[in-house]
Amino acid sequence: MAEDRKTTKAYNNLEFLNSPDARLIRILAEYLEPARRFRQYRIQDTIVFFGSARIKAREVAEPNLRDLEEEAARSEKVSEELKSRIRIAQNELKMSRYYEDAEEIARLLTEWSKNMRGSKHRFIICSGGGPGIMEAANRGAAAARGISVGLNIEIPFEQSANPYISRELSFDFHYFFMRKFWFTYLAKALVIFPGGFGTFDELMEVLTLVQTNKLHKPMPVVIYGSEYWKEVLNLDAMVKWGTISPQDINLMHFVDSPQEAFEYLSLRLDELYPST
Repeated sequence: MAEDRKTTKAYNNLEFLNSPDARLIRILAEYLEPARRFRQYRIQDTIVFFGSARIKAREVAEPNLRDLEEEAARSEKVSEELKSRIRIAQNELKMSRYYEDAEEIARLLTEWSKNMRGSKHRFIICSGGGPGIMEAANRGAAAARGISVGLNIEIPFEQSANPYISRELSFDFHYFFMRKFWFTYLAKALVIFPGGFGTFDELMEVLTLVQTNKLHKPMPVVIYGSEYWKEVLNLDAMVKWGTISPQDINLMHFVDSPQEAFEYLSLRLDELYPST
């Protein structure tokens, strides 16, 4: 009697699906599965927040600094290592204002969007899904009792989904370029907070797409925090050296308060996507 051998269908073969041969299938999955969920929840217009994952909320930064200062007060001689930790904690407390401001902008925009009448557009807050500024954006949307999107990325350190993302709209990507696609494809505006390499990468890619008219849609870009950005992003030098045109600076709008950011974005989005 012939041995009954049960075979595994290709789409159930995890060894194959995780192999280099199935890379294209995995890429397509990171396009098709989010597309299906966005369609189910009618997500067509997002306001994307970019910024550092390392920026802490005040309720985290303040006790951390206080604990270190108390440790120093108890010490007969404060070590250089402890002094360094205190300096870092002081800077974290200073930077926590950006967390608060991101949360407030997201709250204001969510309330404004929820109160729009007669518009087919519903502007939803979208972040990278992790801690820091990303968490603040989702937290602000949650404070306004709105839904929000989190586009998380699988990396070896640092990032797990923050608890403020709407459960049905929390995504976990393997491929950076597919995550960037979903950031940009649905975005109707960007808010860029102080950040590092990742924030620069996302900002520059979007600015390149806007500059070269590859987006085929207007894209207001708000740069939040002049003190930080005017120091680390020298646009005037780029104009001086001829690597960008003077008008390219107008692709960005610098603001320094939540109300200023909200007023600019709500007015611009009203102009670009009027209620009908």
